[in-house]
Amino acid sequence: MKKWLMAILVSIIGAVIVFFYALYAAGPPDITVPRSTLFYAADGTKAAEAHGGEKRYWVKLEDISPYMIDAVISIEDKQFHNHFGLDPKRIAGAALADIKAGAKVQGASTITQQYARNIFLTHDKTWTRKAKEAWQALRLEAFYSKDEILEGYLNTVYFGHGAYGIEAASQFYYGKPAAALSVSEAALLAGIPKGPSVYSPLISREKSEQRRRLILSEMHLSKHEYEKAVADAPRITGAFADDENSAPYFIDAVRGELESLGFREQSGLKVYTTLQPRHQKAADQAMADGIASGASIQSALVSIDPDTHYVTALSGGRNYRESPFNRAVQAFRQPGSLIKPFLYYEALGHGMTPLTKRKSEPTTFEGNYSPKNFNSQYAERAVTMAEALAVSDNIYAVKTNMLLGPETLVQTMEEFGVTSKLQAVPSLALGTSGMTVLETANAYAAIASGGTFAKPVFITKVESMDGEVLYQYDKQQEQRLDRNKMAVLTRLMTGMFDKTISDYASPTGTVIASSLTRPYAGKSGSTPYDYWMAGFTPSLVSVVWTGYDNGAEITKTEDRSRAKVIWAKFMEEAHKGQNPEAFTWPRELVEVEVDVKTGTACSGGHKLLFEPGTEPETKCPKDEEHTEEMLYPELPEWFR
Repeated sequence: MKKWLMAILVSIIGAVIVFFYALYAAGPPDITVPRSTLFYAADGTKAAEAHGGEKRYWVKLEDISPYMIDAVISIEDKQFHNHFGLDPKRIAGAALADIKAGAKVQGASTITQQYARNIFLTHDKTWTRKAKEAWQALRLEAFYSKDEILEGYLNTVYFGHGAYGIEAASQFYYGKPAAALSVSEAALLAGIPKGPSVYSPLISREKSEQRRRLILSEMHLSKHEYEKAVADAPRITGAFADDENSAPYFIDAVRGELESLGFREQSGLKVYTTLQPRHQKAADQAMADGIASGASIQSALVSIDPDTHYVTALSGGRNYRESPFNRAVQAFRQPGSLIKPFLYYEALGHGMTPLTKRKSEPTTFEGNYSPKNFNSQYAERAVTMAEALAVSDNIYAVKTNMLLGPETLVQTMEEFGVTSKLQAVPSLALGTSGMTVLETANAYAAIASGGTFAKPVFITKVESMDGEVLYQYDKQQEQRLDRNKMAVLTRLMTGMFDKTISDYASPTGTVIASSLTRPYAGKSGSTPYDYWMAGFTPSLVSVVWTGYDNGAEITKTEDRSRAKVIWAKFMEEAHKGQNPEAFTWPRELVEVEVDVKTGTACSGGHKLLFEPGTEPETKCPKDEEHTEEMLYPELPEWFR
């Protein structure tokens, strides 16, 4: 008999040893759960939230109202601080009730078991699931403190209506943080997890009220506190504040950047972005005002601070819900004449000046390429770069591209940060290779900044929910491009708004010039299928694209001006309340008044900038005219 008892005792001890070995050998369970990632605008306001339908915020135990902690322990697990994860007395009572009923009718789960179920298991009522739940509860108790378990439970329990965790529930039901819950509010929330579809005050105020009173009676309250709490019926909000994503296309772009930095979106992050809410609102409004609601044409807009290359607003379409396709970053469209300023920047580095002339006339290049000017308007004379850029003369641009070599323009665009594949062909001068709105805007930001380059910035900082800085943007700008030539180019780009700069064609910005209240530099562009407008002040760059998603030709007259109208509306609103800024230039540059048509220095003429030694020597009235033969004596016939 003693041998049998000894054998049984040894078996029990062995089983216990094996059990605890297995328990600790398994190591601490992974308690990571998906959490909502919060996106903040540059002014600190919440711009958006990524939660996949389950709002989850994680708050520390000390940031939760003590009333909430008392209420939960009082109704869910009075022995929480005394048991080892399981409550044998409750288990025995529940088992007896189940046996009598012949089914699983009564729960005995501790807070630890419920926490284990929330993060590891399903909520089906089976003995198998209960066994797994008990095992995981023991593992939790073995490796985590009671405070850690309670914190985890309060941050994972479901309170209905997509709110997971006490912080989300407090924000949803009361519009306040969990730290600010009153005793009455806490009691009502503590009653919901038993059955959110039954005890939510938005589903049954009567049942939620009954349970609130029950929980108050179980809490450690004095008679006075209890009576006061019972009488203090909570006011229910029933909505998440700022639940609507105010910048969906922008946030989509941020998500892409977040992934490229190696972060998982559903990791409970705080992402601080460069979004300027006022700019975004102005962008969305400009697009809404600039295109009639019934029109099928689409649009995209990007604005960038040239000093930092921070993206301040981004709209990738007219309606995100109807079409989440982000045309600002995903669509590759031909920029048309928007590419010309980059061509002329390179030309300035190859001996040309704002007054270098080319003849504007119908021209065939290399035997088979015959570009045309808009409305077939030609000067039938030699025109200066200043005049050609203002009216967007295509013949001048292609001649310049052919002189430099199309491969040179491809390399120039790469210097400006364009990564889209461009074809080195004569027509590249007219923007026949696709680019995105974002990379186009960032290239223009390089001009506006005086030649500094950086990749477009969307994210300035990433933190964990605990405030630990996981990523901090490190300013990575470089003076990649010549600042003197950028200043010369910028002055040339103001000409598109000057109706007096040409006598053979209208400058391309005169249609919106009367609506502008400050100095701008810019360039418009078009193809049969795309219409663009790009421009900037010293402090803000924006680019607008309009076109059809299916690549259809734009035939309606009103559709051809929408990009310029949207751009003007946005820029004026974005700068509203600010004093107009004048463009500045390096001291070494020379400002000369010139006759743009003749290319001579002339008092009272248009003010252009020149690098020392390149300014015009001839005074007006004109004594002689610069010709291509004088500058490049070996040019082919089509350059004349």
